[in-house]
Amino acid sequence: MDPLGAPSQFVDIDSLPAWNDYSEADQLDSHKTQVEKPQLDVRSPFPYRKDINAKIILWKGNVALLNCTAIVNTSNESLTDKNAVSESIFLHAGPNLRDELQKLKGCRTGEAKLTKGFNLAARFIIHTVGPKYKSRYRTAAESSLYSCYRNVLQLAKEQAMSSVGFCVINSVKRGYPLEDATHIALRTVRRFLEIHGETLEKVVFAVSELEQATYQKLLPLYFPRSLEEECHSLPCLPADIGNSEGEPVVPERQIRISEKPGAPDDNSDEEGLEADISFIGSHAFARMEGDVDKQRRLILQGQLSEAALQKQHQRNYNRWLCQARAEDLSDVASLKALYQTGVDNCGRTVVVVVGRNIPVTLIDMEKALLYFIHVMDHIAVKEYVIVYFHTLTSDYNHLDSDFLKKLYDVVDIKYKRNLKAVYFVHPTFRSKENGPYYSYPSSPDL
Repeated sequence: MDPLGAPSQFVDIDSLPAWNDYSEADQLDSHKTQVEKPQLDVRSPFPYRKDINAKIILWKGNVALLNCTAIVNTSNESLTDKNAVSESIFLHAGPNLRDELQKLKGCRTGEAKLTKGFNLAARFIIHTVGPKYKSRYRTAAESSLYSCYRNVLQLAKEQAMSSVGFCVINSVKRGYPLEDATHIALRTVRRFLEIHGETLEKVVFAVSELEQATYQKLLPLYFPRSLEEECHSLPCLPADIGNSEGEPVVPERQIRISEKPGAPDDNSDEEGLEADISFIGSHAFARMEGDVDKQRRLILQGQLSEAALQKQHQRNYNRWLCQARAEDLSDVASLKALYQTGVDNCGRTVVVVVGRNIPVTLIDMEKALLYFIHVMDHIAVKEYVIVYFHTLTSDYNHLDSDFLKKLYDVVDIKYKRNLKAVYFVHPTFRSKENGPYYSYPSSPDL
């Protein structure tokens, strides 16, 4: 009740029942067909913890109405998404929230940023950006969604918050399967509370009616309310339950150490090892050369050989390429500023760059560089040409010279070797002054 006696629209989380208070009957009935008799000697990787369960609240309702230390807002990278959660938070927080968000200058996928709650009952709002889900980039999406939950919890810990109200971060617009996302959300919160449980008193999952059934189904797997429920839930856990912090595990990225690399498993004698010792050199780890810090120092002093410089550059490019393949770059791709379109009369691949589609002041230029590498890596292995359309561009679209220099420094030698022509369509007086260009369509090659 407010001072005038009118009922408040906000909900005090202390009035909500904890997960411990929910009946186990429904969940146990759903699992009994899979495990006839609980084996109490087999423990789940998420064992029954009454103290942790007392911190968990599942609530069907609007996260914007929660009276807790902080609530979570799921948005896009410019923090202007118009999903139901964000719009409700903006509505209840008032106009000052939009003004403060402009000062944050966006938020990258997986990151978390903090603002005041303004007119909300919650003191703070933690903004995060969930990944766009595509099955071919599933690993990257899982890692990004884990980062969302982990970074929100870490920020709450750093700010000494006592309670956090989570919305469902994987919004429908971003296409993440609800059940897969719920597994990541629950196990990440569970692992965080196991390690840092003393820092948080309450964690609320605010869900819609559609989401409630999935959360009720999966909560017993990660927060069993008894030893019996723990045993019944064990067979229902997915194969990938993450590492000790809930982070998705990718076997290909794990470091594997062999006692005798290159030696057959069934032949441990010295002669067999010598026979296969040549195999060792083909492993990526075995090809690492020298002291990396020393190499960088020699580069700065200009004492490194040309061959060593090329190897250093190749390693640097490969790191960029790996990051480009792992990152969710769908936002940059949607701009349609860079794409491949057929071949010219000489059979060379034609790559189009549309200047007016590059909002330099709004996009993350590092992600733009990653997208360029992602698109061009397989194209640059053979001869290609670039057609740059300067049509209808403004200062808003002009690439910074520092960015172009960084692009030139990062890309592999094949980019420069196989680029046979750059055609500049509709150059302005300013662009003509800045250097030589080719005017299209005067070239007979296209």
